[in-house]
Amino acid sequence: MDYEVKLDVFEGPLDLLLHLIKKNELDIYDIPIALITRQYLEYLEALKALNLDLAGEYLVLAATLVHIKSKMLLPETTDEGEEEPDPRRELVEQLLEYQAFKKASQSLQTRELLDRDVFARGGAAVTEALPQATPQRVEVGLFELVDAFRQALGRLSPPERIEIDLDRTSLADRINAIMERLRRHRSLTFAELIEERPERRLIVHTFIALLELVRQRLIRIFQEGSFGTIRVFLAVEEEHE
Repeated sequence: MDYEVKLDVFEGPLDLLLHLIKKNELDIYDIPIALITRQYLEYLEALKALNLDLAGEYLVLAATLVHIKSKMLLPETTDEGEEEPDPRRELVEQLLEYQAFKKASQSLQTRELLDRDVFARGGAAVTEALPQATPQRVEVGLFELVDAFRQALGRLSPPERIEIDLDRTSLADRINAIMERLRRHRSLTFAELIEERPERRLIVHTFIALLELVRQRLIRIFQEGSFGTIRVFLAVEEEHE
C-alpha cells in the first residue's frame, strides 16, 4: 500500500534540507555536503520504508547533492588568480530564497488569527481546545515525525530469522484506535501510541495513520522544544454527555 504525502503542513525536499541544517546546527553558507547528502539519503530510505510515495523533486535534489559532492571532491583546475566558484552557491541561494518565502507565508497565515482573541463587549469568551504554539511548544511536520519513526525502529530488537506475521490490522483500524485513545486521554506522545505493541508493522501503521489524521484535520502534533518530545492532540475537543 503506497501513501502519497500531499499535506499543507508537510513540505518538500528544501524543507528536508533546512531541517537537517537546523538539526545539525550548521551554517547555511558553509554546508558540509558529504554529511548532508548522507543524511538526506537516509531520510529518503526511511520514507520508502514507510511506503510513502516520494515526489520526483526529492530524487532530483538527491541527484543534485550527489553531483555537488562529486564536484567538491575534484581538484581545482582554474587558472592562477581566478577563484573557483563554490559548487554549493546555487543551492544556498535556493535555500535562502525558499526560507524567505516560507517565513513570509507563515507570517500571512498568522494574520488570519489576529481577531481570535478579540471579543465584542458582552460576548462570551472562547476557549481553545489546544495549547497555542509557543517557543517551547511548536507544531511539527513530516521530518520531525520521521525522526521519531527512526528512533522507534532503532529501539526494536533484531528480527528473528523466521517471522510469521499474522497481524491483519488495517490502516482504518489503527486510525480508529488512535482516535479512541485520544478521546480518553486528550493527548498522547508518539512513544505512548506505540508502547502497547512496539513492532515494526504497528509503528508504520501509526506513522501513516497520523499523516492521514492530520490531513483530515482531526489531530494536531506539537513538539516540546527543538527535537523534544512529540505529542499528539485532538484538533477539536469533543463534547461529552
